[in-house]
Amino acid sequence: MIDEALKERIQSLMDEAIADGTTAGISMMVRKENEELFYINRGYKNREEKSKIERDTIFRMYSMTKPITAAAVMILMEQGKLDLGQPVEEFLPGFANLKVEENGALRPAGKPVTCHYLLNMTSGLTYGGDETMAGRMIDEYLKECEAGMFTDRAVTTEEFANHIGTIPLAYDPDSSFRYGLSADILGAVIEKASGMRFGEFLEKYLFSPLGMKDTGFWVPEEKQHRLADAYELAEKGNMHPYTGNHLVISYKMDRPPAFESGGAGLVSTIDDYAKFAQMLLNEGSLNGVRILSPETVRFLTSGGLTAPQQEALGQWVGLEGYTYSHLMRRVLDTGRTSGLSREGEYGWDGWLGCYFANFPREKMMILMMQQRKDAGTIPLTRKLRNVVLMNL
Repeated sequence: MIDEALKERIQSLMDEAIADGTTAGISMMVRKENEELFYINRGYKNREEKSKIERDTIFRMYSMTKPITAAAVMILMEQGKLDLGQPVEEFLPGFANLKVEENGALRPAGKPVTCHYLLNMTSGLTYGGDETMAGRMIDEYLKECEAGMFTDRAVTTEEFANHIGTIPLAYDPDSSFRYGLSADILGAVIEKASGMRFGEFLEKYLFSPLGMKDTGFWVPEEKQHRLADAYELAEKGNMHPYTGNHLVISYKMDRPPAFESGGAGLVSTIDDYAKFAQMLLNEGSLNGVRILSPETVRFLTSGGLTAPQQEALGQWVGLEGYTYSHLMRRVLDTGRTSGLSREGEYGWDGWLGCYFANFPREKMMILMMQQRKDAGTIPLTRKLRNVVLMNL
């Protein structure tokens, strides 16, 4: 258990953030040495109806999906079905003739994209959003896919990945770092390597063994009332409901999607995600069930970028002092991070504000769940973790 004064301080920070419109609601859990130290929730899953966040509230994970995808890749590696050095074109023919955009012109890529480059976001793939040819082509394709989501033209995981392979890369594979669609391509690689749909693979090898009963790519009707609503900031701290489909992910999450996004598609609860994070802290096992070997977990939660790649990551404000590897951030220099951190720390966050950090030396985790557009790791997240880390 924790000191009541610490718990009250955390609750006060949450209440202030809800009152000033920073977030509609938030839930937070801290675990240490396989025990829950505390769980706190404040605010609403629906502000208009004053429906409060509960412990079983379901959240859209967005990029918190990525560490789960990375773990699935590790499972296939252990099974001998996937070599991280394999070119992606061996699974997805759309990656067979890669081009790189350079000074507005196209040339052949210097080397193939491998599964390892996808894991480290050094593949050359991006999320679009810029004025390059590649950026415009990705933006246009995402819009096309979103327009067809609820029609007979809905793109599948494999179709999506093969098409992305025909779009020019931003740089030669392994030469730089750029956050992008790499994890979505891994979802299709997992399908091809396993012979199963991505969601079926996750259910069989991760969710069912770990007891993650509320985690998946959609929310059945009987659970829809537990799905939190999302919000976006407006003027003067006001919040408006956000109901957009983003990155080919349905906001309503009310039906099985054709495209199961390895980069952003999952929903989960704080207790479900805690089981996944605790499995990693336990070096691959939970409640007597082994998911990965200790050696594989150490590999998954280590690694980093080359100097040129690290320089590219350095443009990301808020990730100072971190490196990136296997679809997660990892602390390199605790003196450079934007707040308190610990050696060995790793984790990630999501576009709508879900967040996790594991601290292997302390055998501790911090989990936060909220649904605010463009949240990721916002100041509120750092404030809360600072209070925890200076007291535990």
